Amino acid sequence: MSWTLCASAAAVAKAGLNANSTIAASSAALARWSDEAESSACAVARSDVVTKWTSLTAKGKEIFQKYCTADIAQNIVNYDMSGFTSRNEAIMMLNVLENQKDDAAKIIKEDRNKTYLGIT
Repeated sequence: MSWTLCASAAAVAKAGLNANSTIAASSAALARWSDEAESSACAVARSDVVTKWTSLTAKGKEIFQKYCTADIAQNIVNYDMSGFTSRNEAIMMLNVLENQKDDAAKIIKEDRNKTYLGIT
């Protein structure tokens, strides 16, 4: 189910000012990427966190939002890099987003963080 773990506006904002406005406004593409990001987040957590959304802690929800918005934003940036001031700027954006995803995934993966996140 699209947009359980994050909001579309947050993902679009994370893609940056120079992201392609056409794809950023495409509800179909964004919903597809949301579904993919949520599925990936569930795999990282080894739990269906979409279904368990209400049981997640407030801080746990923020970590899943960080993961999913970064994942979706990567797709937005990757869709069309021509709006960025240079290809290097777009690549830097992708790298920053990958770091955000990795940071969140490390927390999500750790069994010792399951209680903190609200995944039981």
